[in-house]
Parts: sequence; structure tokens; C-alpha cells
Amino acid sequence: MSYTLRLLFVVTCCGACGAAVAGDWPQWLGPERDSQWRESGIAESFTDAGPRLRWKARVAGGYSGPSVAGERVFVMDWVPGTADAAEFLHDGAPPSNQNFVRKRLPGKERVLCLRESDAKVLWSHQYDCAYSSVATYAIGPRATPTVDHDLVYTVGAEGNLQCLQVSDGSVVWSVDFRERYGLKVPNWGIASSPLVDGDRLICIAGGEGSTCVALDKHTGKEIWRAISAPEPGYSSPVTYSIAGQRQLIVWDSHSVNSLNPESGELFWTVPFESTFAMSVATPRIQNNSLFVMSYNRKSAMIKVAPDGRSAELRWNGGPRTGIGGVHNTAFIHDGHIYGCGNGGQYICARLDTGERVWSTYQPSLPIKPGSQKNHRPVSWGNVFTVRHADRFFLANDSGDLIIAKMNPHGYQEISRAHLIEPTHQVVGGRKLVWSHPAFANRSVYLRNDKEIRCYSLAAAD
Repeated sequence: MSYTLRLLFVVTCCGACGAAVAGDWPQWLGPERDSQWRESGIAESFTDAGPRLRWKARVAGGYSGPSVAGERVFVMDWVPGTADAAEFLHDGAPPSNQNFVRKRLPGKERVLCLRESDAKVLWSHQYDCAYSSVATYAIGPRATPTVDHDLVYTVGAEGNLQCLQVSDGSVVWSVDFRERYGLKVPNWGIASSPLVDGDRLICIAGGEGSTCVALDKHTGKEIWRAISAPEPGYSSPVTYSIAGQRQLIVWDSHSVNSLNPESGELFWTVPFESTFAMSVATPRIQNNSLFVMSYNRKSAMIKVAPDGRSAELRWNGGPRTGIGGVHNTAFIHDGHIYGCGNGGQYICARLDTGERVWSTYQPSLPIKPGSQKNHRPVSWGNVFTVRHADRFFLANDSGDLIIAKMNPHGYQEISRAHLIEPTHQVVGGRKLVWSHPAFANRSVYLRNDKEIRCYSLAAAD
């Protein structure tokens, strides 16, 4: 079926596929990959009872956030096989630090398509996928599905790229990054969400000379490949208009790179090595200033030259400057950076200098507004940040959703509701949820390792 006919088919099937009007969340960080929710008619605060639960459905383990498009919800998970079949993947004794102990764990990865109105499973696509990453975190896929008209693209934790029909989950084409590009699966699996750019599907694939690749989104045929890095990292690619030209920003384990998205030509590269190759956050931009952050209190601002063909590191963050966030992506507004740093400390810092303006632990801790506030770090504390109009929705790893206002003058919490239970046990004894929520259809969609939930955030409710 031709692309035009497929597009006509999906529009006809979805009827009010007016989800495009109502507001989809079809990929990582939303329609523009910028952490902004642009729907109207959203509640200003929560009632004492919290948002209304629209539905919930069973899922298996995974960090993969849901995506929402055309009255359908897409989410990935992993169903483990027999535990007795697990085997260590180390020569000699495994590391004493459980954060680096790798095992081969049999199981099946799945892509689930749910009906947005009631969570009925419309189809499920699964395939054998034994995990080889660090066992403590080998609970499921990491990357968020990317929906483009009648096709959905998914990347599993072992580098299995799938292009599926939205209508029935049938496979259009697939690529195994290990076979095609010689990917060596990093410690914590493959986490980068694929990016649709015109007729190209841009992916972080790994391997020599193929850290980033562009494939024909209809066939999977390679268009270009670029960059060599010791490890691909865990950050998702993003395009920005910089100095009047479109640039593809790729942050691998050792450097931040700018490419021509059409040809893969390298515009510039700036070395910025992440600790343990943990380049996770998506680089953020304002004007010609790029911000990146990672584990071990590392962060930096990169200034792109006026012609867009070179860049340099302007400042490095540290224990008292910048924001050293691990799993979340920062938000930049009016020259200030907002994000969750090390130990759950939520920080506002100046983009031009990295100077911290204020910080608080309030968003990361499971407390209620008005109660006694706890001002101490929390192990692996994390908060996801999404802007809506003049406020922010913050999702912490305890399963709370917070409405807050933030500016350089301070943090003001408006409402908080506990929406989903944390289920993933990490080293240190704390359970948490590390899946980024989706915001669409005046609702929020959250998942843990047992279920996915949808709550209405409509003002009328």
C-alpha cells in the first residue's frame, strides 16, 4: 500500500483522529520533542480527591514511556522467561557493585496498542529478546514509541528496531542494530527514542562510524551514518533551528555533536564525556546556547557560533553550579534552567553562567503541601518536568503528579496527587517509577511495571 493510501486509511479509521486537534503525545517529550503540553481546558489545580481515574490496564515491566496518537495509546514492556535460565555475562567473578552485574535473561519484548477511550488491547506484537544488560535494571524497554501517521517505530533495550502498522501491529520492516551496525549493548541497554525527520527515521544505533544513522522511514534502508563513539549513550536525538539552519543534536557518551539531518554531515563537535557513559538527558536549547547534564553532578553550556558551524564549551557545572541531573531532561525558560539534580534536589540556574538561583527538595519527596517539609537528598531522586501555559506539571519517581509555578524568584507548589505506585526496586532499597508520562486528550498517562493508568486533567472534571 502506498504511503498516501496508508495515510488516507488511518485518517478514515480514526474518524475523529481529531486527536491531532485535541493534542497528541506521539513521541518522546511530546509533539515538538520540547517537554511542552499545549492543550487548553486543563485544570488549574487538583481537588482533595485528586484527578479522576479514567482507566487502568495491566502491563509488564519497562521504563518506556507511553505515546498517544489517533485515539490509540502505545507502550512497550518485557515479559521475563524462566529465571533459572539466567546466566552471568562476565569472565571470572562478577563485579561486587550490583549496578554493573550483567546477566543473560530470557524473555519477550512487546509493543501494546490500547484504545484510548477504555484501554482495550487492540493488538500486541511480541518477539523473543534475551536481555544482556545490568540485571538490576533489566526490567524492560527504555525508549518511547514514535508514532508517524499510520506507522509506529519502537526500539527495544537490546537494539531491536521495529516499524509496525498502527492499524494491526503487523511488521513493515525491522533492523537489529547488533547485526547491522555491530552494536555492543551498553550496561543499561538502548534507551534512545527514534526521531522522524521528513522521510528519515533518525536513530542512535552504535557501532563504528554509525553512532547515529538515518533510515528511510518507509523501508528501513540506510540513508546515511555518522559519528564514532566509545558507547552510544542513552540520550535521544533532537533537531533545532540554530543560526538559521536545521541542526540535528546528538549527545553520545563522549561528545555533543551537530549534524545536517539530511546528509549526516558533521557541523561541529564539542567533547563532553559523561560519567559511566550516562548521557541520558535530551540537550536543551535557547537561542544559540545548548545545555546538557548527567550523573556525578556534571553539566555544561555549549555556545554555538553565529554562523552555526562551530561551538565551544562556555561553562562546566559542579557541586554548586549548574544542574547535574541523571534521568530527567531540563527545561529552559527566559534564560533560566529548571531541572532535578543529584539526590532529588530541584534547581533553578542561570543559563549564561550556571549560577544557581534557588533549589528545593520539595518536588522529589513524597510529601503533601502544607506538611512538614523534608530537606534531605533522596537516593536516585528524579523529577520529570513538563511546561503547560504559565505553570509546570512535575512527575516524581514516587508516583506523584505536581502542579507548580516556577520562576527565578522561587518554587510554588499548587497541587499534588499520588497517581501510581512505584514498583521498581533499585540498589539502595527504594522503590520508584522511572517512566516519563504522556499528556494528551486533557489527560495524563503513567505506567509502572504492573499497570498503565490514565487520569483526566480536564478543567470540567
